[in-house]
Amino acid sequence: QVQLAESGGGLVQAGGSLRLSCTASGFFFSINDMGWYRQAPGNQRELVASVTLGGSTNYADSVKGRFTISRDNAKNTVYLQMNSLKPEDTAIYYCNAFVKNFRLSMNTYWGQGTQVTVSS
Repeated sequence: QVQLAESGGGLVQAGGSLRLSCTASGFFFSINDMGWYRQAPGNQRELVASVTLGGSTNYADSVKGRFTISRDNAKNTVYLQMNSLKPEDTAIYYCNAFVKNFRLSMNTYWGQGTQVTVSS
């Protein structure tokens, strides 16, 4: 089993910054893509940013130029640096990871979510 532990959410004023972290633990062969999703009340969960094992990144248009995703493969950790935050960034942020087990099959895992609130 794989667990994803998130940290770093909180309350910040518009224009401020937060850094989210997510660390995977458990018994697995490797972690492929990792990413961050968010869900605001009444909205569907949406992709914010993702990063491949090799470091290629992908961002939602709404966060390009403001958010940066990165990962430390040695620590099985993915980060999301969020700058110039806007009230519309308010949501629960979820970490996601595609994990390969020792039978070499892939499974997707989710963190428990961390609240990010941006006040105007």
